[in-house]
Amino acid sequence: MHRLYENEEITVFWDSFKCRHAKRCVTGCPKVFDIQRRPWIDLSQDENPKIWQTIEQCPTGALKVVYNFGIRVVYEGDTCRSAAYDGERLIGECDYRVTEGGWEIFHTEVLPEYGGKSIAKRLVFSVVEQAEYAKAEVIPTCSYAAKVLA
Repeated sequence: MHRLYENEEITVFWDSFKCRHAKRCVTGCPKVFDIQRRPWIDLSQDENPKIWQTIEQCPTGALKVVYNFGIRVVYEGDTCRSAAYDGERLIGECDYRVTEGGWEIFHTEVLPEYGGKSIAKRLVFSVVEQAEYAKAEVIPTCSYAAKVLA
């Protein structure tokens, strides 16, 4: 399972397949990481620097955090994509199509001047999360999506 949790400043990625339940997140920032709550991560419960420090202690890499740089990622199911916006400007997208086998992610792109900010990863996780909610298999034929989900 892949999830992303966002506030205005940061995005937290969680990959349940990598998680080995070392409990460093729960003990480091218990108000944010509460396994009794759904969703179990609530970024509004503490300050970003403390959340960031806690995630840096994750021994498996199941949790990752990045700054958002003011970029908004929006899932747009009616057009089969997630899209990244800088203000009103479209700066990136992750496109998929619904097939018999599942949701095929076939294209992910971010404008070159926005590279290096994990925007493409946010786009892929947004689509994957929605596919998982829909109980659909994810088929990453886009080389970037395949790399992110490996």
